[in-house]
Amino acid sequence: MKQRPSFPARLGPKAEAPKLGAARAAPATGAAGMPRPQGFGMDSAAHRQRLVQLLQKQGVRDSAVLTAMGSVERHRFVDSALVNQAYEDTSLPIGLGQTISKPGVVSRMIELLLNGRTGKLGRVLEIGTGCGYQAAVLSLLAEEVYSIERLRGLHDKARENLRHFRLPNVHLLFGDGMVGFPHGAPYAAIIAAAGGEAVPQAWVDQLAVGGRLVAPVVRDGSQGGAQALLVLDKTSAGVRQTLLEAVHFVPLKSGIA
Repeated sequence: MKQRPSFPARLGPKAEAPKLGAARAAPATGAAGMPRPQGFGMDSAAHRQRLVQLLQKQGVRDSAVLTAMGSVERHRFVDSALVNQAYEDTSLPIGLGQTISKPGVVSRMIELLLNGRTGKLGRVLEIGTGCGYQAAVLSLLAEEVYSIERLRGLHDKARENLRHFRLPNVHLLFGDGMVGFPHGAPYAAIIAAAGGEAVPQAWVDQLAVGGRLVAPVVRDGSQGGAQALLVLDKTSAGVRQTLLEAVHFVPLKSGIA
């Protein structure tokens, strides 16, 4: 795999140059390298353990995924008024019409991304940083995470949320996720938190041979834009696509805002 690209770089002929930076902080670390809560009134350890047990009941089996889900303090990624719901298996608003995905969906998609492999993934591209929660989970399961967000307000929020963590392998980008991030390609895995009519060709091009992409897509001929989870495997013989269960994500959009 190529060395990490030099910067600045551009996402496309009309796109703003991405703003790259690792999420930085220096608190004491706890399980799996994630920091212990500091100055927060909620002791989340028991809540996180109950969430892990719920995910197991829902069918999540990958021990690395369960460990990562039990290590990341989800309450740090939601507004203070919603803290009491942080460890429920529900999506929550994060502003600008966007949501933090359900833990069950996050763990399901990442488990599919790992596909039973042992050891960490290589370089991962995340489309749709949102509040930064999924990037934090991915940081424990991948060598490097490039996460791109098209909404400036959410990009800034993710940077602030991740400030509490020491995550030198997470790189936050502001730009158009539809074009991916070719300067970091090829990627061992790509995961998307927004669904369109089809997977953009740019993502397929940037996926390494032997890599896997997991993203929501709109079902063909569906009424009202119903989505399903798509698993795309890129092999030397071509691309293999598998459509799985119904999901609901925000629409995939181009450009920056």
